[in-house]
Amino acid sequence: MSGEISQRDLRMRSREIMDAVERGESFTVTRDGHEIGELVPLRRRRRFVSRSEFAAMSRTAPAVDLETFRADQDAAIDTAFDDPYAR
Repeated sequence: MSGEISQRDLRMRSREIMDAVERGESFTVTRDGHEIGELVPLRRRRRFVSRSEFAAMSRTAPAVDLETFRADQDAAIDTAFDDPYAR
C-alpha cells in the first residue's frame, strides 16, 4: 500500500486521491484510526497478444493428444440430433 488516508481525507480530496489511484497508487482507508478498506487500481486487461508472445507461450505449452481431445469433446456434447417437430 502506498499510503493511509482517513475517510475524511477521502471525502475532501477525492479527486486528488482517485487521480493517484489511476496512476497506480494504492491506499488503505481508515475511520477513527481503524482500517476499513483499500483503494487499489484495477488491473487492465490486455486485448492483444503479439505474435512473438503467442509463439513463445506455444513453445512451452503441453502437447495435445488429438484422439483424447476428440473423445473428450464427444463425451461432453450430445451428438444426436433431435427433430424439433417430432411428437
